[in-house]
Amino acid sequence: MVRPTPCLLALSVLAVLLPADAAPVSAETTSLQADTPLFTTDPGNPAISAEAHLAATIAAMQYREAHRISEEDFLRMSREPGTVVLDARSREKFDLLHIEGAINLPFPDLDPASLGRVLPAKDTVVLIYCNNNFEGDPYAFMRKSISVSLNLSTYTTLYEYGYRNVYELGPLLELSETVLPLVGDRSAFHGAGGVPQPH
Repeated sequence: MVRPTPCLLALSVLAVLLPADAAPVSAETTSLQADTPLFTTDPGNPAISAEAHLAATIAAMQYREAHRISEEDFLRMSREPGTVVLDARSREKFDLLHIEGAINLPFPDLDPASLGRVLPAKDTVVLIYCNNNFEGDPYAFMRKSISVSLNLSTYTTLYEYGYRNVYELGPLLELSETVLPLVGDRSAFHGAGGVPQPH
């Protein structure tokens, strides 16, 4: 088995994520060459691998394509017995506003032990959403760059730990118009005045 170079892994990621009608991605159509060292392996830390991270991202993003769902399907599935709605934002943002019934497990805490407590069965149906799914409240849902949307990291992590029934809320929704039930407490943050209400 030929082990792909870091550059070829990066090109594979681009090929997966670019729109279907985009120009073909190859070493010839970018400034990268197949033997370009995008990163070096630190022999002093076998617990970190950028190459493995790229490989995991490719696999998860390919799988994710068929698991992005509409607002209506998200609402319907969230009401089915055994489904878990997982919110990986910070506890502060979660308390401020979240989908009713969601469980908060901040992204830094997504490890086998914590996931085992919240999602003991790997075949559990898990619904995820993040800051980039909602607009209209920059306090509760602070937009991130499209390349580092929390859904992407969360999906990759869950996939890498063996969860295959993970579905991601696809659209960008206006808070004042969404049919998804949202709850929270704005009074507990930023002093006695709380956080301003969204417009």
